[in-house]
Amino acid sequence: MFKRRRWARIKGHEDRLYGFAFALTHDAILAEDLVQETLTRALGAVRVPQDAPAVRAWLFRILRNAVIDLKRRRQEPLLDDRPGDLPPSAVDWGFADRVINQVTVRTAFVRLTHTQQEVIALVDVAGMTYAEAASTLDIPVGTVMSRLSRARTALAGEIERGNVRPLRRQGQGPRP
Repeated sequence: MFKRRRWARIKGHEDRLYGFAFALTHDAILAEDLVQETLTRALGAVRVPQDAPAVRAWLFRILRNAVIDLKRRRQEPLLDDRPGDLPPSAVDWGFADRVINQVTVRTAFVRLTHTQQEVIALVDVAGMTYAEAASTLDIPVGTVMSRLSRARTALAGEIERGNVRPLRRQGQGPRP
């Protein structure tokens, strides 16, 4: 009965947790494993926050800690502020505008630093409020706001520098 009540409070967050995990790892299977580990840790926790926003922030903090633990086990840098490598799955060629837009954003996203990816993933992908993201990252709300602003600007710059360019129409001069 105790686990059922706990599960009732934590269920429904799986998709957003997966989005955050995938944004940090760029690996679908690893992201699923991290979500599973997060839910297992949450079910085994001694205390669970009472209100829904606190539960969500708590779950994301557990997931973030699971990523940090994984990086420690693999002896990878914990907070690598170098741009990420482009995962093979990002080269998802197709001819529809939607697919091109997705590839463009994903390609630009992985070029951001880990810190930038993390704050965008929490607020823009997972839909957290600034306060929830601040609680998850254990930083002040103002720091979340400034990091997010800089991260969005960097993402827009990476998209602008992307490889996809509109074709010139016949009769038009060279592109600037």
